[in-house]
Amino acid sequence: MPLGLIELPWWGYVLVILALTHVTIVSVTIYLHRHQAHHALDLHPLAGHFFRAWLWLTTGLITREWVAIHRKHHAKCETPDDPHSPQVYGINKVLFDGVDLYRREAAVTDTLERYGRGVPNDALERHLYARHSGLGVALMLMIDLILFGPIGITIWAVQMLWVPFFAAGVINGIGHYWGYRRFAPNDASRNIVPWGILIGGEELHNNHHAYATSARLSNEWWEIDIGWLYIRLLEALGLARVRRVAPRMR
Repeated sequence: MPLGLIELPWWGYVLVILALTHVTIVSVTIYLHRHQAHHALDLHPLAGHFFRAWLWLTTGLITREWVAIHRKHHAKCETPDDPHSPQVYGINKVLFDGVDLYRREAAVTDTLERYGRGVPNDALERHLYARHSGLGVALMLMIDLILFGPIGITIWAVQMLWVPFFAAGVINGIGHYWGYRRFAPNDASRNIVPWGILIGGEELHNNHHAYATSARLSNEWWEIDIGWLYIRLLEALGLARVRRVAPRMR
C-alpha cells in the first residue's frame, strides 16, 4: 500500500526533485532577479502571481529583502559594503554560509529603505507573503508528505536547500571568484560555465554584471541562458514583455 498519493521508483523521485527545484530557480532568475531587481522585463499579473506563490512555498524569500540586497550588491560590489563579496568575506564564507550574510543584511533597515523600492506592496504581499514567510514552506512540507509519503521529507529538504546553496553560495561566491570573463566591469564577476542550465542562466554572471538590466544573460551563440528561453516562451504566450537586452558583441 503506497504511503503517499504518488509512488515512484528511486529515479522517479530524483526527476521530481530536479523538476521542482528547477521551477524554483527559474522563479528566482525571472521574477526576483530580472523582473523585480532590474526591471529588464515586464510580467503579466498571472505569471507574476504564480512566481510569487511558488517562491513563498519553496523558499520563504521576501521580495523586498531579496531585491534590496541584490541591488546593494551591484551598487557596492567588491567593497566592504557589498553584502556578500568573496573578495571581502572569503570564498568559503560566501559559498558555505551565504545564508548568514543574507540574513544579516536583510536586518539592516537602511538597506531595505534605500534599495527595496518599487516592489509589490499589495495586500497579498503585506498580509501573507511578507508577514508569514514561514507558513509557505510549512505548507510545502505538508504537500510533499501527502503526495510522496515519508520520502516527501527528503524532497522538501532538498527544495529548501537548493536556492540557499546555489543562489546565496554558488552564484554569489564562485560567480565572483572562479570562471571566465568576457567583459571587464569594475568587479570580480565571472561566468562560471557557458551553459546556464542548472541555475537558470545565472551561471553567466560576468555577462550580467556587464549589462545588469539585460533580460538575456547570454551574449555568444555558444552560451546558453535557459532563463532567456523561458522568457521568450512567456513572451510568445503574452505573459511577458522584454524591455532591454544587451547588444551582441562582434
